Amino acid sequence: MHSVLGSGIGVFIGLTLVLFGFTAFMTGQAIARTWRRWWQALPYGLLLSIADRFLTYALFDEPLLHFTGWLIQYLYIVAVILVVYRVTQARKMVVQYPWLYEPAGLFGWREKREG
Repeated sequence: MHSVLGSGIGVFIGLTLVLFGFTAFMTGQAIARTWRRWWQALPYGLLLSIADRFLTYALFDEPLLHFTGWLIQYLYIVAVILVVYRVTQARKMVVQYPWLYEPAGLFGWREKREG
């Protein structure tokens, strides 16, 4: 049964949310740990979403060129990469420079307050 995603909900959950969600998680950490810029999530997300679309096609006989399905996969993957990137970057700044910064929530840091 085809849907807006181009595949069944089980395929979307298993392949996109779980498998490629994990790869997006690892990609976001790698980008942050190597001090790269946030915009690099966009081309990495593009490559991962193309791989996701191809595996959906090759393994589950779903349409390869399904724009809406690919767009949803791309947006999900990029969102995961960016969230993980920011959390990892914030944690890295606080851990690497503890004399300068303190945590300011999950996604940020601030200069350490005196006293």
